[in-house]
Amino acid sequence: MSADEFSGTRMARLARWAHGDFKADLKAVLPAWITARILVGAGYVVATAVANRLVGEHPEQLRNGLMAWDGTWYRDIAQFGYQAVPRAGVRFFPLFPLLGRLLALPLGGHTALALVLLANAGSIVAAVALRRLVLAEKGNAALADRAVWCLLIFPSAFVLVMAYSESLMLSASICAFGFLRGRRWWWAATFGLVAALSRPLGVVLVVPALVEVIAGWRSASGRDRWGGLAAVIGPVVGLGIYLAWVGHVYGNIRLPFTVQDDLRGGLAFPLTRIIEGFRQLAGSERFGDGLHLPVLLVLLVLLTLTFRSWPLSYGLYAAVILVAALSAENLNSIERYGMSAFPLVLALAVVIRPPQVERATMAVLGGGLVALSSMAWLGAYVP
Repeated sequence: MSADEFSGTRMARLARWAHGDFKADLKAVLPAWITARILVGAGYVVATAVANRLVGEHPEQLRNGLMAWDGTWYRDIAQFGYQAVPRAGVRFFPLFPLLGRLLALPLGGHTALALVLLANAGSIVAAVALRRLVLAEKGNAALADRAVWCLLIFPSAFVLVMAYSESLMLSASICAFGFLRGRRWWWAATFGLVAALSRPLGVVLVVPALVEVIAGWRSASGRDRWGGLAAVIGPVVGLGIYLAWVGHVYGNIRLPFTVQDDLRGGLAFPLTRIIEGFRQLAGSERFGDGLHLPVLLVLLVLLTLTFRSWPLSYGLYAAVILVAALSAENLNSIERYGMSAFPLVLALAVVIRPPQVERATMAVLGGGLVALSSMAWLGAYVP
């Protein structure tokens, strides 16, 4: 098959990427989804054993279970609203707690249960969407299945099991990519808006939207051009809706981004942050922020591979997310940012194609998932 024929076949697949067999997709992703939850359960068992033997009591996060860390914020926002929680709660974007509040109605008002169910259902949607996207882009079922495994057992993927909004943003972002690549602009705009209402990073979808719209601008009809502009604007509208509400209620539209400056230390220049990471690795912070540096280096390598093996929009999207992560004074959540930049997972799936490499990588990822989840419940790792 010539390059032009393959490109035409790919565009045909991308145009219909959302019209797959959901039962077949579900059957394909469930083994990885179930395995991830078994591994996270193992992490909880490890954390409980360590707490019983070494700590003597259960830390707060262990007692909170699947509501640990950000989960308690989302639960309280869903139950009582933003003005009933400390001001720092505005950094949590509204769509996830709002959906949790709605889902809690048929569940007898059990908001915590609703949020956990929503997060876990969202991770299934993200896995199905990712598999379909890879199939549409590459036409390779083995690669698609490998990408799903890489995503669901990524070390920081325990937040896809807990009451975190990552599942919602991931599923919306992957769907937005599928529709962008298939030139289904209005659907891309809708999912871009959803992603931006889910997490601050959702607005980064503006970048791939611009790339794809510019690529197809000359050959597009007037109607398609309007749709393309909507796809670019959609994430901005989602962000703007929430910021406008924050500005009306709190008098400061920048508050979601500045409310944690005292805790996180404000913004840093990304290159300077990397250099500082090496210093921390060799100094007193070697068991603190310094531990995140090796992960960051792996993510940067995967970013390079993303540009080599996937279309430009994928690489730029991942690059902007990593720059955002490196703009923080600490690297606590770099692993979670790396998972949110899902094209990095796609690059990983490509590079571990040899069976022996794949098995070794899956063992490392699974071990990391158990380790990070147990550390999070022990309070030693901030997701």
